[in-house]
Amino acid sequence: MSHITKSGTFQLGDRRVHRLGYGAMQLAGPGVFGPPRDHNAALAVLRAAVESGVDHIDTSDFYGPHVTNRLIRDALHPYRDDLVIVTKIGARRDDKGGWLPAFSREELTVAVHDNLRNLGLEALDVVNLRIMFDTHGPAEGSIAEPLSVLADLQRQGLVRHVGLSNVTPTQIAEGRGICNIACVQNQYNLAHRDDDGLIDELARDDIAYVPFFPLGGFSPLQSSTLSDVAARLGATPMQVALAWLLQRSPNILLIPGTSSVDHLHENLAAADLVLSDEVRRELDSVASAG
Repeated sequence: MSHITKSGTFQLGDRRVHRLGYGAMQLAGPGVFGPPRDHNAALAVLRAAVESGVDHIDTSDFYGPHVTNRLIRDALHPYRDDLVIVTKIGARRDDKGGWLPAFSREELTVAVHDNLRNLGLEALDVVNLRIMFDTHGPAEGSIAEPLSVLADLQRQGLVRHVGLSNVTPTQIAEGRGICNIACVQNQYNLAHRDDDGLIDELARDDIAYVPFFPLGGFSPLQSSTLSDVAARLGATPMQVALAWLLQRSPNILLIPGTSSVDHLHENLAAADLVLSDEVRRELDSVASAG
Protein backbone atom coordinates (compact mmCIF):
# COMPACT_ATOMS: atom_id res chain seq x y z
CA MET A 1 0.00 0.00 0.00
CA SER A 2 3.05 2.26 -0.10
CA HIS A 3 2.13 4.03 -3.34
CA ILE A 4 -1.37 5.04 -2.48
CA THR A 5 -0.71 6.32 1.03
CA LYS A 6 1.56 8.99 -0.47
CA SER A 7 -1.44 10.56 -2.18
CA GLY A 8 -2.85 11.66 1.19
CA THR A 9 -6.55 11.62 2.06
CA PHE A 10 -9.58 13.90 1.75
CA GLN A 11 -13.13 13.92 3.03
CA LEU A 12 -15.79 12.22 0.89
CA GLY A 13 -19.15 12.39 2.61
CA ASP A 14 -18.54 11.21 6.18
CA ARG A 15 -15.43 9.20 5.28
CA ARG A 16 -11.81 10.02 4.51
CA VAL A 17 -10.48 8.27 1.43
CA HIS A 18 -7.11 8.08 -0.28
CA ARG A 19 -6.91 10.66 -3.04
CA LEU A 20 -6.07 8.00 -5.63
CA GLY A 21 -9.12 5.83 -6.29
CA TYR A 22 -10.32 3.70 -9.18
CA GLY A 23 -12.91 4.29 -11.89
CA ALA A 24 -14.74 1.19 -13.12
CA MET A 25 -16.05 2.57 -16.43
CA GLN A 26 -13.42 0.86 -18.59
CA LEU A 27 -14.38 -2.57 -17.27
CA ALA A 28 -17.47 -2.61 -19.50
CA GLY A 29 -17.24 -3.46 -23.20
CA PRO A 30 -16.29 -1.06 -26.04
CA GLY A 31 -18.11 2.26 -25.77
CA VAL A 32 -18.88 1.42 -22.12
CA PHE A 33 -21.50 -0.97 -23.51
CA GLY A 34 -21.91 -4.70 -23.03
CA PRO A 35 -19.77 -7.15 -21.06
CA PRO A 36 -15.99 -6.99 -20.65
CA ARG A 37 -13.79 -8.79 -23.13
CA ASP A 38 -12.38 -10.87 -20.25
CA HIS A 39 -14.63 -11.32 -17.20
CA ASN A 40 -11.92 -12.83 -14.99
CA ALA A 41 -9.44 -10.09 -15.89
CA ALA A 42 -12.01 -7.47 -14.85
CA LEU A 43 -12.48 -9.18 -11.48
CA ALA A 44 -8.69 -9.34 -11.06
CA VAL A 45 -8.31 -5.58 -11.61
CA LEU A 46 -10.94 -4.76 -8.98
CA ARG A 47 -9.34 -7.11 -6.44
CA ALA A 48 -5.87 -5.75 -7.18
CA ALA A 49 -7.14 -2.19 -6.67
CA VAL A 50 -8.51 -2.94 -3.21
CA GLU A 51 -5.43 -5.01 -2.29
CA SER A 52 -3.31 -1.99 -3.26
CA GLY A 53 -5.19 0.21 -0.77
CA VAL A 54 -7.83 1.77 -3.03
CA ASP A 55 -10.81 2.68 -0.83
CA HIS A 56 -12.83 4.75 -3.35
CA ILE A 57 -14.36 3.11 -6.42
CA ASP A 58 -16.40 5.09 -8.93
CA THR A 59 -19.08 3.31 -10.96
CA SER A 60 -22.58 3.61 -12.41
CA ASP A 61 -25.34 1.22 -13.31
CA PHE A 62 -25.48 2.78 -16.78
CA TYR A 63 -21.96 1.45 -17.47
CA GLY A 64 -22.79 -1.62 -19.47
CA PRO A 65 -25.60 -1.09 -18.43
CA HIS A 66 -25.50 -3.06 -15.17
CA VAL A 67 -22.10 -4.55 -16.06
CA THR A 68 -19.61 -2.74 -13.81
CA ASN A 69 -21.79 -2.85 -10.69
CA ARG A 70 -22.24 -6.61 -11.02
CA LEU A 71 -18.51 -7.05 -11.56
CA ILE A 72 -17.81 -5.01 -8.41
CA ARG A 73 -20.23 -7.16 -6.42
CA ASP A 74 -18.81 -10.40 -7.84
CA ALA A 75 -15.21 -9.33 -7.15
CA LEU A 76 -15.50 -7.59 -3.80
CA HIS A 77 -18.73 -8.45 -1.94
CA PRO A 78 -18.89 -8.57 1.06
CA TYR A 79 -17.14 -5.21 0.97
CA ARG A 80 -14.38 -4.02 3.26
CA ASP A 81 -15.62 -1.57 5.89
CA ASP A 82 -13.37 1.20 4.56
CA LEU A 83 -14.47 0.90 0.91
CA VAL A 84 -16.54 3.82 -0.44
CA ILE A 85 -18.45 3.04 -3.64
CA VAL A 86 -19.66 6.11 -5.54
CA THR A 87 -22.26 5.70 -8.27
CA LYS A 88 -24.22 8.06 -10.50
CA ILE A 89 -27.73 8.34 -11.90
CA GLY A 90 -29.47 10.64 -14.37
CA ALA A 91 -28.77 8.81 -17.62
CA ARG A 92 -29.77 5.60 -19.36
CA ARG A 93 -28.63 3.70 -22.45
CA ASP A 94 -30.61 2.91 -25.55
CA ASP A 95 -30.28 -0.49 -27.24
CA LYS A 96 -27.40 0.76 -29.40
CA GLY A 97 -25.44 2.16 -26.46
CA GLY A 98 -26.48 5.81 -26.87
CA TRP A 99 -26.64 8.03 -23.77
CA LEU A 100 -30.06 9.48 -22.91
CA PRO A 101 -31.29 11.66 -20.01
CA ALA A 102 -33.23 9.83 -17.29
CA PHE A 103 -34.43 12.60 -14.97
CA SER A 104 -38.01 11.71 -14.06
CA ARG A 105 -38.87 10.76 -10.48
CA GLU A 106 -39.59 7.19 -11.59
CA GLU A 107 -36.35 6.85 -13.58
CA LEU A 108 -34.20 8.23 -10.75
CA THR A 109 -35.91 6.05 -8.15
CA VAL A 110 -35.54 2.93 -10.30
CA ALA A 111 -31.87 3.80 -10.89
CA VAL A 112 -31.15 3.96 -7.15
CA HIS A 113 -32.85 0.60 -6.59
CA ASP A 114 -30.98 -0.93 -9.56
CA ASN A 115 -27.67 0.27 -8.09
CA LEU A 116 -28.56 -1.14 -4.67
CA ARG A 117 -29.52 -4.53 -6.12
CA ASN A 118 -26.60 -4.87 -8.54
CA LEU A 119 -24.01 -3.76 -5.97
CA GLY A 120 -25.59 -5.85 -3.19
CA LEU A 121 -26.01 -2.89 -0.82
CA GLU A 122 -28.76 -1.65 1.48
CA ALA A 123 -27.66 1.98 1.14
CA LEU A 124 -25.42 3.73 -1.40
CA ASP A 125 -22.43 5.63 0.03
CA VAL A 126 -22.50 8.48 -2.51
CA VAL A 127 -24.78 9.04 -5.51
CA ASN A 128 -23.86 11.66 -8.10
CA LEU A 129 -26.66 13.22 -10.12
CA ARG A 130 -25.29 13.34 -13.67
CA ILE A 131 -26.83 16.36 -15.41
CA MET A 132 -27.69 15.58 -19.04
CA PHE A 133 -28.81 18.92 -20.52
CA ASP A 134 -25.83 18.41 -22.84
CA THR A 135 -24.21 14.96 -23.01
CA HIS A 136 -20.79 16.40 -23.85
CA GLY A 137 -20.40 19.04 -21.16
CA PRO A 138 -22.12 21.26 -18.60
CA ALA A 139 -25.06 23.38 -19.80
CA GLU A 140 -27.14 25.81 -17.75
CA GLY A 141 -30.63 24.96 -16.50
CA SER A 142 -32.30 24.32 -13.16
CA ILE A 143 -31.45 21.03 -11.47
CA ALA A 144 -33.94 21.52 -8.63
CA GLU A 145 -36.49 18.94 -9.77
CA PRO A 146 -34.22 15.88 -10.22
CA LEU A 147 -32.01 16.80 -7.25
CA SER A 148 -35.07 17.05 -5.00
CA VAL A 149 -35.92 13.46 -5.95
CA LEU A 150 -32.42 12.33 -4.96
CA ALA A 151 -32.68 14.31 -1.71
CA ASP A 152 -35.95 12.44 -0.99
CA LEU A 153 -34.20 9.10 -1.53
CA GLN A 154 -31.47 10.30 0.84
CA ARG A 155 -34.09 11.08 3.52
CA GLN A 156 -35.45 7.55 3.04
CA GLY A 157 -32.01 6.18 3.95
CA LEU A 158 -31.27 4.66 0.54
CA VAL A 159 -28.51 7.20 -0.21
CA ARG A 160 -26.01 8.48 2.38
CA HIS A 161 -24.45 11.36 0.44
CA VAL A 162 -25.25 13.29 -2.72
CA GLY A 163 -22.89 14.62 -5.38
CA LEU A 164 -23.23 16.37 -8.73
CA SER A 165 -21.66 15.60 -12.11
CA ASN A 166 -21.38 17.56 -15.39
CA VAL A 167 -22.48 20.77 -13.70
CA THR A 168 -21.88 24.53 -13.78
CA PRO A 169 -21.05 26.71 -10.76
CA THR A 170 -24.62 28.11 -10.91
CA GLN A 171 -26.05 24.60 -10.66
CA ILE A 172 -23.76 23.73 -7.75
CA ALA A 173 -24.97 26.82 -5.88
CA GLU A 174 -28.57 25.84 -6.60
CA GLY A 175 -27.87 22.27 -5.48
CA ARG A 176 -26.30 23.34 -2.19
CA GLY A 177 -29.56 25.12 -1.39
CA ILE A 178 -31.41 21.79 -1.70
CA CYS A 179 -29.10 19.36 0.11
CA ASN A 180 -25.50 18.96 1.23
CA ILE A 181 -23.23 18.30 -1.75
CA ALA A 182 -20.41 15.88 -0.93
CA CYS A 183 -18.53 16.04 -4.24
CA VAL A 184 -18.51 17.45 -7.75
CA GLN A 185 -17.43 15.33 -10.72
CA ASN A 186 -16.58 17.24 -13.92
CA GLN A 187 -14.12 17.00 -16.76
CA TYR A 188 -10.82 18.60 -15.81
CA ASN A 189 -7.24 17.94 -16.87
CA LEU A 190 -4.04 19.67 -17.94
CA ALA A 191 -5.63 21.09 -21.08
CA HIS A 192 -9.28 21.39 -20.00
CA ARG A 193 -9.26 23.82 -17.08
CA ASP A 194 -12.61 25.60 -17.12
CA ASP A 195 -13.14 24.64 -13.47
CA ASP A 196 -9.97 26.24 -12.04
CA GLY A 197 -11.89 28.80 -10.00
CA LEU A 198 -14.55 26.28 -8.98
CA ILE A 199 -11.96 23.82 -7.62
CA ASP A 200 -10.49 26.50 -5.36
CA GLU A 201 -13.95 27.54 -4.16
CA LEU A 202 -14.92 23.95 -3.33
CA ALA A 203 -11.58 23.40 -1.56
CA ARG A 204 -12.39 26.29 0.78
CA ASP A 205 -15.62 24.49 1.74
CA ASP A 206 -14.00 21.03 2.04
CA ILE A 207 -16.00 19.64 -0.88
CA ALA A 208 -14.24 16.98 -2.97
CA TYR A 209 -13.68 17.58 -6.68
CA VAL A 210 -13.37 14.44 -8.80
CA PRO A 211 -12.02 15.10 -12.31
CA PHE A 212 -12.76 12.64 -15.06
CA PHE A 213 -10.79 12.17 -18.29
CA PRO A 214 -7.33 13.06 -16.86
CA LEU A 215 -5.83 12.50 -20.31
CA GLY A 216 -8.60 14.04 -22.38
CA GLY A 217 -11.08 11.15 -22.59
CA PHE A 218 -12.41 10.08 -25.95
CA SER A 219 -10.13 12.61 -27.72
CA PRO A 220 -6.81 11.90 -26.00
CA LEU A 221 -4.65 14.88 -25.15
CA GLN A 222 -1.77 15.16 -27.61
CA SER A 223 0.86 17.30 -25.92
CA SER A 224 4.55 17.30 -26.76
CA THR A 225 5.14 19.18 -23.48
CA LEU A 226 3.49 16.40 -21.46
CA SER A 227 5.41 13.73 -23.40
CA ASP A 228 8.71 15.58 -22.93
CA VAL A 229 8.19 16.01 -19.19
CA ALA A 230 7.23 12.36 -18.82
CA ALA A 231 10.34 11.23 -20.71
CA ARG A 232 12.59 13.41 -18.53
CA LEU A 233 11.03 12.07 -15.33
CA GLY A 234 11.08 8.44 -16.47
CA ALA A 235 7.30 8.30 -16.13
CA THR A 236 4.33 7.79 -18.42
CA PRO A 237 2.24 10.76 -19.62
CA MET A 238 -0.69 9.38 -17.59
CA GLN A 239 1.42 9.30 -14.41
CA VAL A 240 2.50 12.90 -14.96
CA ALA A 241 -1.08 14.02 -15.67
CA LEU A 242 -2.27 12.31 -12.47
CA ALA A 243 0.60 13.71 -10.39
CA TRP A 244 -0.18 17.21 -11.70
CA LEU A 245 -3.81 16.79 -10.59
CA LEU A 246 -2.78 15.51 -7.14
CA GLN A 247 -0.59 18.60 -6.68
CA ARG A 248 -3.17 20.99 -8.16
CA SER A 249 -5.42 21.08 -5.06
CA PRO A 250 -5.84 18.96 -1.91
CA ASN A 251 -9.57 18.40 -2.52
CA ILE A 252 -8.99 16.62 -5.84
CA LEU A 253 -9.80 12.89 -5.73
CA LEU A 254 -8.67 10.83 -8.72
CA ILE A 255 -10.48 7.88 -10.31
CA PRO A 256 -8.26 6.72 -13.19
CA GLY A 257 -9.71 3.67 -14.86
CA THR A 258 -8.12 0.69 -16.56
CA SER A 259 -8.93 -2.89 -17.41
CA SER A 260 -5.32 -4.01 -16.85
CA VAL A 261 -3.65 -4.85 -13.53
CA ASP A 262 -0.29 -3.59 -14.84
CA HIS A 263 -1.80 -0.24 -15.83
CA LEU A 264 -3.56 -0.06 -12.47
CA HIS A 265 -0.23 -0.30 -10.65
CA GLU A 266 1.29 2.25 -13.05
CA ASN A 267 -1.52 4.69 -12.30
CA LEU A 268 -1.26 4.21 -8.52
CA ALA A 269 2.50 4.84 -8.72
CA ALA A 270 1.69 8.42 -9.81
CA ALA A 271 1.45 9.19 -6.08
CA ASP A 272 5.25 8.74 -5.90
CA LEU A 273 5.88 11.40 -8.54
CA VAL A 274 6.69 14.82 -7.10
CA LEU A 275 6.65 17.60 -9.68
CA SER A 276 8.91 20.60 -9.10
CA ASP A 277 7.53 24.14 -9.39
CA GLU A 278 9.43 24.48 -12.65
CA VAL A 279 7.86 21.33 -14.11
CA ARG A 280 4.41 22.40 -12.96
CA ARG A 281 4.81 25.78 -14.67
CA GLU A 282 5.88 23.96 -17.83
CA LEU A 283 2.77 21.74 -17.65
CA ASP A 284 0.52 24.72 -16.92
CA SER A 285 1.52 26.05 -20.34
CA VAL A 286 -0.36 23.13 -21.96
CA ALA A 287 -3.67 24.81 -21.06
CA SER A 288 -2.69 28.25 -22.33
CA ALA A 289 -1.50 26.69 -25.58
CA GLY A 290 -4.78 24.80 -26.01
